[in-house]
Amino acid sequence: MKELLERMNILVVDDSAFMRKIIVDLLNEMPGIEVAAIARNGKQALETLNSQKIDLVLMDVEMPVMGGLEALKNIKKTTDTPVIMLSSLTNKEITIEALELGAADFVEKPVNLMAIQDEWILDFHMKIKSVRTKSKPILRTSESNIRTISTDADAGEKVTGSQLASHVRALVIGASTGGPRALLTIIRSLPVATKVPIFIVQHMPKGFTSSFAQRMNQETNIPVCEAEDGMTIDRKVYLCPGDYHMTLKDGKIRLNQKPKLHGTRPAVDYLFTSAAQIYRRNLVAVLLTGMGKDGTVGMHDIQENDGYTIAQNKETCVVFGMPRNAIENHVVNEVLDLDSIGRKIRQIVG
Repeated sequence: MKELLERMNILVVDDSAFMRKIIVDLLNEMPGIEVAAIARNGKQALETLNSQKIDLVLMDVEMPVMGGLEALKNIKKTTDTPVIMLSSLTNKEITIEALELGAADFVEKPVNLMAIQDEWILDFHMKIKSVRTKSKPILRTSESNIRTISTDADAGEKVTGSQLASHVRALVIGASTGGPRALLTIIRSLPVATKVPIFIVQHMPKGFTSSFAQRMNQETNIPVCEAEDGMTIDRKVYLCPGDYHMTLKDGKIRLNQKPKLHGTRPAVDYLFTSAAQIYRRNLVAVLLTGMGKDGTVGMHDIQENDGYTIAQNKETCVVFGMPRNAIENHVVNEVLDLDSIGRKIRQIVG
């Protein structure tokens, strides 16, 4: 696979001159990236977008004149230009709302601007890269090795022959970039009660998962909570907290801080693999939008135990990384668009 090299024009929007300089300096270190313009508030950002070609907007949440949330709403009315929010933990509720409104992702601002850690820089670069992968054309040396065996009437593809069990005992979901908006879509499609527990790993920093769990809880009749170590598993939705891995054992949720997997903590694979060992063929896994390969090993383990696996299709993903990797490794039973995934989950858990 060869990427078509094309410069990516970025607009940096922040009212802090110091923060703008930090972001611009980091972007200048990345190949193929051009800081096309800077803006001090959302109003200036909109004016810039109307006057020149921008491929990605990096925008502060809280600014004078026009804040990031209002600017995001206006951007999404007129363009599909991806937006990554620059947020602090004090703005976590606004950040969750921004993701719901269509922001591709967010970057938590570093606590100490005078000594930014390498780990933060790596995460920042990866998020820029994820949107670049989505927005830039790609030249392929060969066609994808995704093979369709049969087409489902519900806008999907059956890619392996395994069958969904008639009695499902648990549902696990993994997501990364673009996941919060996708998860809110799914949550809203749930029935008034669930017959099975639903476990979710969303790549998200510590502190933000609590607000996201509260947001999801407002959107459904089924209780949604941020998981805690030792919780007894019940018929509700559990969201893994940021900076922890979540596993299942002896009817309880277990949290740990083992090293990051695939560069992230939480990691989807830990949840999927532990759930496969418990629920076996009575488990359904869903892998949503996100960059990288987290979830593929877990999906493999689920299939090895005769469970059923579903991946989000390319057309409805913000970043078709995690689902693509799972599909190309032949560990996916069915590929569905996001709305079809919502309907399927409703049938499974209702």
